[in-house]
Amino acid sequence: MAELVLVLGGARSGKSRFAQSYAERLKDQRFFLATAEPFDDEMADRIAQHQADRSAGWTTVDSPLLLAGAIEAHAAPQSVCVVDCLTLWLSNIMLKELDIAAETKKLCASLVAASGPVVLVSNEVGLGLVPETQLGRAFRDAQGRLNQEIAAISDRVEFVAAGLPITLKC
Repeated sequence: MAELVLVLGGARSGKSRFAQSYAERLKDQRFFLATAEPFDDEMADRIAQHQADRSAGWTTVDSPLLLAGAIEAHAAPQSVCVVDCLTLWLSNIMLKELDIAAETKKLCASLVAASGPVVLVSNEVGLGLVPETQLGRAFRDAQGRLNQEIAAISDRVEFVAAGLPITLKC
């Protein structure tokens, strides 16, 4: 298995910046597997800002649902993949009413089989208030389970708060 790194943190914690910097130190050929979709102007602006924040040498691959296939296609010894982010991927899966367990199993299998390094970004959503809605609670619980499954197969896990990484697993 190639190096697998999970970068966790809250919203605007610096986790994406950390993941990109980490990947840039690994390889010159880099793939950014983007899970966000520009459903509104605000999200389109966020995506544009993320693109502007990346240095030269990145190839963006839109992967809002078919993340396992994108990893299989682009993870290679000569390159690094950054997945940003698992939280949006999970919300896409839930909104399409796909089987979360089956999709997570496919994702984990693609990560274990990856022949090149993969850095995954994910939100830690379980540190705040209990969501008011049933959907919010289901999402929080699913995100927690997904993060645990990815952390279990990861070589390294970093938690980023206020732009500062804290190593949880290495």
